[in-house]
Amino acid sequence: MAEFDADRDAVVARARDAGVDTMLVVGCADAEEGHRRALQVAESLGLPVAAGVHPHDARLASEALFQELAGWAREGRLVALGEIGLDFHYDHSPRDVQREAFRRQIRLARDVRLPLIVHTREADEETASILEDEGAAEVGGILHCFTGGAELARRVLDLGFLISFSGIVAFPRAEVIQEIAATIPLDRLLVETDAPFLAPPPHRGKRNEPAFVVEVARKIAQLRGVSEEEVGTAVTQNFERLVTIDKRG
Repeated sequence: MAEFDADRDAVVARARDAGVDTMLVVGCADAEEGHRRALQVAESLGLPVAAGVHPHDARLASEALFQELAGWAREGRLVALGEIGLDFHYDHSPRDVQREAFRRQIRLARDVRLPLIVHTREADEETASILEDEGAAEVGGILHCFTGGAELARRVLDLGFLISFSGIVAFPRAEVIQEIAATIPLDRLLVETDAPFLAPPPHRGKRNEPAFVVEVARKIAQLRGVSEEEVGTAVTQNFERLVTIDKRG
């Protein structure tokens, strides 16, 4: 995103200094062609990349765009398809359009054999139902930036998905999210930034960046009563089990 244009290399260096050695660049196809920017940035930095049509921009989806994403997938340039999903909080795209783009991209992921990265907000029931109906269990994926309830967590875990927690898990009033982070199987857990948003304490109010994900792992370790190293090892292994990445870059 543009928030990192001035110091992207330094951001990556700070993350590595903090012990974050695996980072995923997520590009959303929007009016500014964010998916293409993400691909360019990721390849220049030697980082893996995912791309998809976010529900906010589902109205921009076209068959040509889906074919572009499919082509990148078949060339081995993507490790996942996303963010895709439903967002009934902002409704930047009509809900029927969001639903169709979501379904279409699950089918695309199954065709190119890539896992999904799923965004959902105020659409827990429909998100889970569409994932189930469209056979998302065939490819698996990540429910990112988890803010849902226990029933959504149960249903996506039944589909073989991982659940990823952002800085929200460290917010004082996030009791439900904290309970889920404390109790789901360790081999289904991921941590993330959702940068530049949702910086965890003690960085609240700042631009979020990958180095801060250490604080998310630290909070989850506290919730689970285990070491930070155990959480760090688990989330790295979980991600690498889901996707194939080349670390030579």
